[in-house]
Amino acid sequence: MKYIFLVSIVIFLGSCKLERPTFSEAQNINIDTVFSNYYHERMALFPLEASMNGDNQYDDQLPATFTDSYRLKIDSFYNKYLVYLQHLDRNTLNYTNQISYDVLMYEMTMGVEGLQYHGNYIPFTQFDGVQLLFPQLGSGHSLQPFQTISDYERWEQRVAQFPAYIDSSIVYFQKGMDAQWTLNNLLVEKMISQIEDLLVYPVEKSIFYEPIKSFPTNFSKDDRARLAMQYRTMIETVIYPTYRKLDTFLSEEYLPNASSATGLSGCPGGLEYYKYLVKEWTTTNQSYADIQKVGFKEVAKIEKEIEQVKKTVGYEGSNKDFFDFVTKSKKFYPFTSNKEILDSFRNIDGVIQANMPKLFSIKPKTALEIRQTEAFRAASASPEYAPGSYDGKRSAVFYVPILNPHEFYSIAMQNLFLHEAIPGHHFQISLKQEDTLRPLFMRVASYGAIEEGWALYAESLGKDLGCFTNPYQYLGHLSDDMLRAVRLVVDVALHTGTMTHDQAVAYMLEYAPMDKGTAMSEIERYMAYPAQALSYKVGSLFIVSLKEKYMKELGDKFNIIQFHDAILRSGSVPLSILAKEMDHWATTQQAY
Repeated sequence: MKYIFLVSIVIFLGSCKLERPTFSEAQNINIDTVFSNYYHERMALFPLEASMNGDNQYDDQLPATFTDSYRLKIDSFYNKYLVYLQHLDRNTLNYTNQISYDVLMYEMTMGVEGLQYHGNYIPFTQFDGVQLLFPQLGSGHSLQPFQTISDYERWEQRVAQFPAYIDSSIVYFQKGMDAQWTLNNLLVEKMISQIEDLLVYPVEKSIFYEPIKSFPTNFSKDDRARLAMQYRTMIETVIYPTYRKLDTFLSEEYLPNASSATGLSGCPGGLEYYKYLVKEWTTTNQSYADIQKVGFKEVAKIEKEIEQVKKTVGYEGSNKDFFDFVTKSKKFYPFTSNKEILDSFRNIDGVIQANMPKLFSIKPKTALEIRQTEAFRAASASPEYAPGSYDGKRSAVFYVPILNPHEFYSIAMQNLFLHEAIPGHHFQISLKQEDTLRPLFMRVASYGAIEEGWALYAESLGKDLGCFTNPYQYLGHLSDDMLRAVRLVVDVALHTGTMTHDQAVAYMLEYAPMDKGTAMSEIERYMAYPAQALSYKVGSLFIVSLKEKYMKELGDKFNIIQFHDAILRSGSVPLSILAKEMDHWATTQQAY
């Protein structure tokens, strides 16, 4: 189970029991207690995850996640709950609790298996890690609240642990160097650039100084002056020196020893780890070879659909020439300001919202903001969805990275919003979080195959939701669909060593309309985030297969609105468990 923005972190838990329970303890616990205790012990074990979920009692904590000693504690935690589940009779539970039982059993089993691999030798990458999350947390406009004096002080306490966290990271990067388990050198260069972009002067321009610029109105003059001085000192003497230390290490020690391999097959035992990650991200037992075959098949299918768009617009020439024409044509770069781009997304939101009743009867209560990605991470960021808190107090955000509005490509904007926002991630994730009938751990959990699969499936609903009214907008949809198909090919190729970085970029440019810089960023994302890119197509094709199955089985009783609502009400679960939930739904439909 991948929790939203999960960055594994570890702490000494004091009174929390991580040892395996005795037989009598396991016998005497009920399922509701297991579910509740699991969530709360997990938040204590992973404080950053708690902050992501809006559980702010651990906002002052930042221990390191990846040390071998703490992985033993995590292993003990997983095994403890495996014992509890094994001593509970699943057949005595109600239907909702049976599903939650199955999810927790799956999570614990996968968690124990994953700890045998050396993923901790790469504490973070240019795409994901605390070095990027930390400025988001400290910005005053994101995941960690800055509403009270205590909030400001909790952040100072978390910052005080940042040097130790980075020291531990350096130790484990060094362990990776010794074991020949390192990142590719291109990715390391990206990390170095990201860090250097954060070190701005004067410090009042730092993202870490932003909370001082937006004090709550009820703060006294003395408190404002005190906190301003403390934060300035904190940035100058703790945050910046720590980032400089990391920068020096990465530049002078790690980069010269970084790998030239494109993926995990270049690490000892890395291919076995990749097999595990394929299983984790797809929540299936499909082999990476079979998944790649699906990718080739999907690429060929979508290529034919792009041919039809060419005929519609009267373009003669190869698909590659067509891509060059589209990506270079000035009419597809119409913006002159960041505001115009954000306003265009808001207009797309209005069109889609007006058509939603055609396909859905439920919608989330959580508010959605459309916001520009922070400058420090925009160069390496993709458009993304950041969930709100499960209690609804923090809005969800659709982040749009804009480096230069004149270079912002427009034809895929509708498709992008369908995926990242409505009815994609915002509907699936927010409705899951708002479902108070499920245990709390189920409301905050996230599996890539269903969440990315649903979001990709949501793109296919665009025409019914008022989008793709001209062939170039539909080409934007097909282009994104092609990207997800190409991912099945290149992700496997990169991590099994059958494609170099340059060959993967060339393959992407051959089949997906994008410039070389974008293709390189995509490929480097897959290199840093093994198997994650497989979850999109695997999940969406699974949803399509369910729809086709029930249309055939239910006939006139099949209702697309009820089908969509049922998928969304299933929450975020492994695909095998989703199939159980949807079979249960189909049985109820037959009864009508």
